Amino acid sequence: MTTQNTRLADDDCYLALKAKDARFDGRFFTGVLSTGIYCRPVCNVKTPLRKNCRFFSHAAQAESAGFRPCLRCRPELAPHSVHWSIQDASFILAHQAARLLDAPDSWTDEAASIEKLAARLGVSSRHLRRIFEAQFGVSPLQYLQTRRLLTAKQLLADTDMPVTQVALVSGFASVRRFNAAFVQHYRLNPSQMRRQQARPQPEGITVRLGYRPPYDVPAMLAFIERHCINAIEFIATDADQTCVGRTFGIESGGKAHAGWLLARFDEARSQLVLQVSDSLREVLPLVIRRVRGLFDLDADPAAINSVLHASFPGGDGLRVPGALDGFELAVRAVLGQQVTVAAARTLAQRLVDRFGEPVKTPWPLLTRLFPAPAVLADASSDALGQLGIVRQRQAAIVGIARGVADRRLELNGGADVNATIAQLKELPGIGDWTAQYIALRALRWPDAFPAGDVALHKMLGVQALKAPAREAEKASLAWKPWRSYAVIRAWSGLLVAAPPMPPSPEKP
Repeated sequence: MTTQNTRLADDDCYLALKAKDARFDGRFFTGVLSTGIYCRPVCNVKTPLRKNCRFFSHAAQAESAGFRPCLRCRPELAPHSVHWSIQDASFILAHQAARLLDAPDSWTDEAASIEKLAARLGVSSRHLRRIFEAQFGVSPLQYLQTRRLLTAKQLLADTDMPVTQVALVSGFASVRRFNAAFVQHYRLNPSQMRRQQARPQPEGITVRLGYRPPYDVPAMLAFIERHCINAIEFIATDADQTCVGRTFGIESGGKAHAGWLLARFDEARSQLVLQVSDSLREVLPLVIRRVRGLFDLDADPAAINSVLHASFPGGDGLRVPGALDGFELAVRAVLGQQVTVAAARTLAQRLVDRFGEPVKTPWPLLTRLFPAPAVLADASSDALGQLGIVRQRQAAIVGIARGVADRRLELNGGADVNATIAQLKELPGIGDWTAQYIALRALRWPDAFPAGDVALHKMLGVQALKAPAREAEKASLAWKPWRSYAVIRAWSGLLVAAPPMPPSPEKP
């Protein structure tokens, strides 16, 4: 089985292409020499001859080689390729850079973006380019350009947003530069793309987001329902379809945006259908990015299961539930310290009812936003105490809120994980369990592990030992770099074979 550190051979790619195997969607793209088009492995056109196929790990590589994206399978819908390593420093640097370039916040002026990215990673821009090109075969600028163009292509195909607005929200400084880049790469102007893909629009904006199977949809929906807070979210089943509704607020470019979104799974196509309010169209790429994280759509089950299947054979389709808003998740994590899920929901509900800002939506069950960081940063001890929140958790909530409001604390998938965990643990009332839980869900870190978790101790059979957290940490090393997924599977009661305990260093 292919692991996260092993590239698929071309013959393997061709077999997956012939089978139209959705498990490999986004893990490679096929350039067809006879047409000049590149496709996803799930494309339903006639399979091209092997001699006409070239295979690429990333869409940017295919476009750099002169191939145009297929208008039928639409490469922009493929789940992103996310790889992890715990050994190769160059590998880690290159993939962390790609992860940051995938974030719409980075889609500003190209040169400035690369310089800022290099500074953020603590290396020179020259070193970043060298490492990036060695890993991906394209420069960071080419990778960034492909990401922005594919986003623009999706918005043109799925929405009625004006071309000018599509250009701006996709990160282009001007419509002229957007048009030039689009024609150069795709040999079509944006208006031609829209005419070919135009379709009626329901209320709001609807886009489709791909994922790789297997995906345990009932488990994800059950998790969301178990943690659901009235007024900001709902989950409902109608005509054999289950929808997840949410309110959402975000600040971008100094401007606040608020609205709603509705998501449902189309399991037959391995897609999530996302409906977003018009009020969020200016930040649609950011919303899409957050939703992909919320539902863990970019996970690579093949790589994860190659490490975890032996211990959790029943959990191959489980994903790590993420968060639309890292600040919200952090506050809810604090409220959930040492209490049941039901008790944590009650406290969170009171917080939303007291401090949540009203928002208009067409859904009667969605009426408020989760309280903003600035609001909770100024919340008095008396006001929080009246909600039943004890002083220690009050201090933690206010500390997190002030850090996020002042932009000293970043709680999203692009944050420096180790530095953010250290920042969190410096705040009053936040220990390793809470910091690791935030890393697991808000920071999207696949190797988070709350070693002090009592449920994990029982699962691993170390609860009676002198230092159970240390023993749990040692036992978990066999699950690296996917310990976040191991935690979710363990919490689901799926552990059937504990990993072998490494010998203790103090023993002969």
